[in-house]
Amino acid sequence: MGVEVVTFGCRLNMVESEAMRRSALAAGHDDLIIVNTCAVTAEASRQARQAIRRIGREQPNKRIVVTGCGAQTEPETFAALPEVAQVIGNAEKSLPATWAGLARPLTNDTRKNRVENIMDRREPDVAPSTPLEGHTRGFIAVQNGCDHRCTFCIIPFGRGPSRSVPMGSVVEAIKALVDLGQKEVVLTGVDLTSYGGDLPGAPKLGTLVQNILRHVPDLARLRLSSIDSIEVDEALLDALASEKRLMPHLHLSLQSGDDMILKRMKRRHLRGNSVEFCANIRKIRPEIVFGADIIAGFPTETDEMFENSLALIKDCGLTHVHVFPYSQRNGTPAAKMPPVAGATIKARAARLRAAAQSALQTHLSAQIGKTLSVLTERGGTGRTEDFSVVRTPDALPNQFIRAQIIGVEGDQLTATF
Repeated sequence: MGVEVVTFGCRLNMVESEAMRRSALAAGHDDLIIVNTCAVTAEASRQARQAIRRIGREQPNKRIVVTGCGAQTEPETFAALPEVAQVIGNAEKSLPATWAGLARPLTNDTRKNRVENIMDRREPDVAPSTPLEGHTRGFIAVQNGCDHRCTFCIIPFGRGPSRSVPMGSVVEAIKALVDLGQKEVVLTGVDLTSYGGDLPGAPKLGTLVQNILRHVPDLARLRLSSIDSIEVDEALLDALASEKRLMPHLHLSLQSGDDMILKRMKRRHLRGNSVEFCANIRKIRPEIVFGADIIAGFPTETDEMFENSLALIKDCGLTHVHVFPYSQRNGTPAAKMPPVAGATIKARAARLRAAAQSALQTHLSAQIGKTLSVLTERGGTGRTEDFSVVRTPDALPNQFIRAQIIGVEGDQLTATF
């Protein structure tokens, strides 16, 4: 018995899932399964529906509550599933009162679809200060929502306008995590580099980072989740250059390496901006490692345009690449653009993944002979400062160890200790 959460999508969803689980337990639930959905692709929505049907078959006595971005953007779709007891929007899921209200038995008169208009949401969410169960690293959601309108993306309609957690609240939440033994904390958000625009004085992400490192001296590692390089501020650049506790690993929301496609995506950067950004960061932090998101087969993408994206892996020196085959989302401008054939999208995604895999192997091989600091995790692995995975058999989790790198096996480094 108890509360089970099935999570799809991003790290922010993961953070919110743990907060919901705790709120539901505090409200006295012992028969609840929460499905926290993702809407970033049509496939994510399909997987969530498939999981709901499976749970309904395997655990018919449990109540299934659906929430998340998929529930926010497609509430009727999920409410129509007979296995679902209730659908809750993204604004409501963060409120303990929502889960307390669910403690009352549902009746035939209970409104199944409880999704409200998230575009009216203005209040910042609360940064949870409890560790994620089963995770060595702590995650703090410091920002939610998005004010941009990329033509392929439905997430702003699932998350609402950009909202930031005040700096003092973030610092206190991280202090609490450190007091509980967390050695590394990751800052997460929907549009992380827009942090602070809605707060008094409009502080930037770099100011937040500097305040965290200043006021939480016992925090060993601070890491950032995905950022938009065109929004990076001077204070963040200063922190990258001078603060060794800010990890040398940035994951960039690049999406394409072709200027015309970037314009059709309604992105705010061009190819040259990405290449220049990576080169400039390497000048101030030579050991930096870059990851990136790249979409294969965006509508109207020609072979030549695709080659520009493929070349971006080398030109930016990317190491950890997430490849997304373009997925049409109804209601977005891109859905009305001339599509690329499905087989072509699949082939382009495969070529991107092959190039990304080659780049990762080159990076891992270059680590052989180095002695690196590794934070151990569960399952016999750990992470270096640049986010590379090291095998750490028999090591207890949440410990710093010095690893002499001796080889590469698959996508992991091997070492002596």
